[in-house]
Amino acid sequence: MFEFIRTHQRLMQFALLLFIFPSFAFVGIQSYAHFGEADNTVATVGKQSITKQEWESAQQEQMEQLRQRFGAQFDAKMFDTPEARQRILENLVAQRALGAEATRNHLAVSDQTLQQSILAIPGLTTPDGKFDVERYKSLLAVQGMTPTMYEARLRQDLALQQINAAIQSTAFAPNTVAARLSDLNDQERTVQEITFKNDAFVAQVKLTDAMQKAYYEKNIAQFEVPEQVKAEYVVLSAEALAAQITVSDADIKSYYDQNQKKYGVEEQRRASHILIAVKKDASAAEVAAAKAKAEKLLVQVRAAPADFAKLAKANSDDPGSGERGGDLDYFGPGMMVKPFENAAFKMKAGDISDLVRSDFGFHIIRLTEVKPAAIKPLEEVKTEIAGEIKKQLAAKKYAEAAETFTNTAYEQADSLKPLADKLKLKIETASNLKRKPDPNAPPASPVNNPKFLAALFSTDALKNKHNTEAVEVAPSTLVVGHVVEYVPVSKLPFEAVQSLVQARLTQTEAAALAHKAGQARLAQLQKNADDAQFGPAKAVSRTKGAGVENVALAAIMTADVAKLPAVVGVDVPGQGYSVYRINKVAAPATLDVARRQAERQQVANALAQEEMLAYIDVVKQRAKVTIKTPAQIDAATQAEEKAGGDPLVKPATPATPAKGTATSPAPK
Repeated sequence: MFEFIRTHQRLMQFALLLFIFPSFAFVGIQSYAHFGEADNTVATVGKQSITKQEWESAQQEQMEQLRQRFGAQFDAKMFDTPEARQRILENLVAQRALGAEATRNHLAVSDQTLQQSILAIPGLTTPDGKFDVERYKSLLAVQGMTPTMYEARLRQDLALQQINAAIQSTAFAPNTVAARLSDLNDQERTVQEITFKNDAFVAQVKLTDAMQKAYYEKNIAQFEVPEQVKAEYVVLSAEALAAQITVSDADIKSYYDQNQKKYGVEEQRRASHILIAVKKDASAAEVAAAKAKAEKLLVQVRAAPADFAKLAKANSDDPGSGERGGDLDYFGPGMMVKPFENAAFKMKAGDISDLVRSDFGFHIIRLTEVKPAAIKPLEEVKTEIAGEIKKQLAAKKYAEAAETFTNTAYEQADSLKPLADKLKLKIETASNLKRKPDPNAPPASPVNNPKFLAALFSTDALKNKHNTEAVEVAPSTLVVGHVVEYVPVSKLPFEAVQSLVQARLTQTEAAALAHKAGQARLAQLQKNADDAQFGPAKAVSRTKGAGVENVALAAIMTADVAKLPAVVGVDVPGQGYSVYRINKVAAPATLDVARRQAERQQVANALAQEEMLAYIDVVKQRAKVTIKTPAQIDAATQAEEKAGGDPLVKPATPATPAKGTATSPAPK
C-alpha cells in the first residue's frame, strides 16, 4: 500500500465506513423510523433526527459487517475507539444527507433493478435455485421489518449508489503521480544494522517496591478480572422446530407416491465399443477410408463376437476404453452423444450394432448388460422421507415462529419462561460470558456470537434485567438471552500479581535501558557514521522487507538520504532498539508491471474517495446538518442517569412484520 494511504488513515477509515455501510445483506438492516425526541437526538439532517439508538445499533452492525468481511484480519481495536464511533455518526449523517439529495434530484430505481438486488443476496435461494420467500420474510421479521419497509430502504440505498458512482467516476489518477508513487514504492535502500536487544539489559534492571506498586497502579487495567454474566437463553432454530414435528406413516406414504421419480433409478446400460476416429474437418477420402476400416472390423466382430475386447484393444481410437477392451461401464439417458445413445437403447444384451456415425467417428457397439429402471422400496427411504418432510414443515413453521419469538421476548421481557412455554423450547444456561467472544469456545456456539454478547451486555439487559432482543446467530437460528447474574470488573490485589508485575516491569525497564544505549550510539554515529561495526548489508524496499520489522522499515524508507551514509534509529516493540546505516539508494533492476497497474488503481480509488467526501461536505451544508459533540452527548446521558433513567437508551416497540407474501417487486 502507498505511503500516501498509510499517512491518511483517517481519510481511509472514513471512506471505508462510508462505502461499506450501505449493505444489501440482512446484517444491519435498519428502518428510517423517526423517534423524534430532542433529548434522544445526536444529530439532525434538515427535519430528520438521528437517535442514540440508531447510532449505537449502527456501531454494532458496522463492527459485525467488518468482522464478517475481513475475518481473522479484522482488528476490532482499530474501529472500537471514540474517533471511529464519531465517524460512524458522521456516516449516518452523510447517508441521510445523500438520501435527501437523491430525493431532490428525483433519482429512481426500477422494479427490475430492485428485484435483481434482492435475488443477489446470499442465502435466499432453495437448493433447487428458487427464491425462498419464507426465509426472506423471516429474516426481515427478525429485524422488525416487513418486505415493504425493507424494499423502500433498499431503493434508497441503490439511489445512493447512483450518486456514489456518478461522483467517483469524475476522479482519475495522473500517470506522473502514479508513476512517482510506484517509484518510491520500488526504491531500494542498502542498509546495515546494530541492535540493542532488551534481553541484554535485563541483568542491569533494579526494581524497588515503590516502582512495582507504581507500575501496578498505573497499569491497573492489566490486572483486572473482566466483567462477566451468567445468563439463560433460548434458541429458536429450524432444527429445534423439526424435533417437535411428528410425521405419520400416511404422510410418508403420500410423499413417496407423489415423488417416486425422486427415489427411482433410470434404466442403465453397459456397452463396449470400437471407435474409428474421424476429424470434423476430414476430407471425403479420409471419411471413406475410416468407414472402410470400420466395416472390415464389423465383419470380424460379427464373425467372432468373443474376440470383441481383443479387437477393441488393438484397433479402437478411444484410448480410455480401448485399454479396457472397449468397455464403457454403465450409463443412463443423456450420458452419451445422441447417435450413440439412440443406437444403444434400441439394442438387446449381446447385440452388436451396425456402424454408428457420431462427431467422433464410426462406432461399433456391443451391448453387454441392461439394468432396468427401478424404484427404491418405501422401507428403504422411509427415514429419508420423514426427515425431508420435517425439514419442509420446520422451515415453514420457523417463518411463522420467528415473529412470535421476537415479539414475545419483547412483550414478556422479565422472563424467558413465557417464550419457552409458548414455543415449547428449552431454557439453557451459560456462565462466565464476557463482552468479547471467547477464542477458545466453539465458533458456532450461539452464546459466543458477538452480536448476542453485545445484546446481553446492553444497558437494558444488565440494569433492567430485561430479555435481550432476538439475535440471528446463524441462518434460521435466533437467540434471546436473559441475565441471571452480573459480576462487575474486579481488581486483583497487588500481592496476587506481584510476580507478574515484576516480570512486566523488568521488561519495561530493560527496554528503556536498550533505548537509552541505542540513542547514545545513534548520536555518535550521526557525527561519524563510519565509526562502527555494523552487521551485513541487505537491500530493502517498501515491498521487500528482507526480515526487517515493519516499524524499522518505515523509519528506513522515510529517512533523509540527501547525504550518504545516513543513520536512523528506531524502537522495535518487544525486541529492543535498532540503528541502521543507509549506504546506497537505487531503483530496482526490474519493475513489476502488474503491481504498478494495481497501485495506479489504488491512487485512482483514493482520489475518487476524496471527491466523494468533498461532495458530501457540500451536501451536508445544503441539508443544514447539526451534530452533537461527544461532550454534549455525554452531558445529556449523565444528567438523565442522575434523574434515574437514560434518555439515550429508550426501548422501541418492534414493528410487526406483515403476514402476507413479499410485496412486488420482490421475487416470488
